[in-house]
Amino acid sequence: MINNTIDCRFCSVVSKANKEDPIGTAITCDHWIIMETLQPWPQEIYQQNPTIKSLISAYQELVFKYKIQLKPVLIAPDREYSEPGLTRILYYYRPAHLFSQFEKQEFIVPENQAAALVTAIFQQLLQKPNNLSDFQKYQQQTSHIRELMICTHAQVDLACGRFGNPLYRQLRKQYAPFSNGNLRVWQSSHFGGHQFAPTLIDLPQGYFWGHLESSVLDLLVEQNDSVLGLRKYYRGWAGLNQFEQIAEREIWMQSGWSWLNYLKAGKVLAMEKVAEECQPDWAEVQIDFIDPHTQTKGSYQVRIETCGEVMTACNSATVMELEPVKQYRVSQLVRLE
Repeated sequence: MINNTIDCRFCSVVSKANKEDPIGTAITCDHWIIMETLQPWPQEIYQQNPTIKSLISAYQELVFKYKIQLKPVLIAPDREYSEPGLTRILYYYRPAHLFSQFEKQEFIVPENQAAALVTAIFQQLLQKPNNLSDFQKYQQQTSHIRELMICTHAQVDLACGRFGNPLYRQLRKQYAPFSNGNLRVWQSSHFGGHQFAPTLIDLPQGYFWGHLESSVLDLLVEQNDSVLGLRKYYRGWAGLNQFEQIAEREIWMQSGWSWLNYLKAGKVLAMEKVAEECQPDWAEVQIDFIDPHTQTKGSYQVRIETCGEVMTACNSATVMELEPVKQYRVSQLVRLE
């Protein structure tokens, strides 16, 4: 276990050495706006880029006033995928209460129309009059393409550059070209979880991964062996919240790859009452599901309890401060039909 960080520059090294479990750290969201933006990306890219800056107030209204769970991500243009003067925008959304993957709309628009397109999507989310139909001519038929987005945003945290870039290059070189056009790999801006670098989002399914290693990329991409080999790298599914994510991992590990296609949703049944800044010691959640092949419906009731804590560093600061983080385990899992 690392307790002395004098010789360690990277938060993810501390987290991994101290065996911090990444499960339950995926961002929960119903909508994604993903936009191509030229690098370099300064730390304050969202305030400094003119196109993005023009959208900030509308974004804040959606998230803070209307409580819409919307996640923005930037991706770097790619020499093969992208065209100069044009901007790619990917919009993913939750299609139903129970679902297995996000629905996707992709647009490639002239750079000077990118803000107008995002604004139209925002207005649609608010059920306000909009001109989204004007952009149909720019829509791409790419719903079949799997998108892997690896954080390489070193200006936000050194660990994402140090560990994200090699992983990105390996995935981009060794996997994307041999996918028959069904897989694209992108460099992305930060999406939370510095200490889990290299960290990755897998869309359209919406799975988050962290502490990734070269040795598990075949399993992650090809899904060609036991899912148990991915357990310690799984941060969770964006369709669920923290404790639901912890429960869902246990179900997935027991069910195998077929679980990916199940329609699912979660809810918290009970939780220890604690102060706002504290993490509870236990929670009870329910994961509802539908088997898409048989239309069988069911649910799991799951109890989650703490099983200790580890010391971690949440960012790669010049002088890193370690802090304790509770670790959880599933103590009871019951399937109901």
